[in-house]
Amino acid sequence: MYAIIETGGKQVKVEEGQTVFVEKLEAEAGESVTFDKVLFVGGDDVKVGSPYVDGATVAAKVEKQGRQKKVTVFKYKPKKNYHRKQGHRQPYTKVTIEKINA
Repeated sequence: MYAIIETGGKQVKVEEGQTVFVEKLEAEAGESVTFDKVLFVGGDDVKVGSPYVDGATVAAKVEKQGRQKKVTVFKYKPKKNYHRKQGHRQPYTKVTIEKINA
């Protein structure tokens, strides 16, 4: 059984026991979170939402909060003496899917 959930403006396909990285959630490590924006539930019986499946939730446990590797943004215009260097580290939340309730 798998589900497609929406979190952080993105859609993620998840299965029970799977570990996924999602956009930062306001939860500490060890806490449980519930995703209620379930777009699709697949498996033996398929449920498709419009836009969300009624009564379907996905329970997950927060493993850790972190930041991704640094991305360097470098802007440059030739012959104009213009250059800007900036770094960025995107925050994430690592969650483990515990249960899909459909």
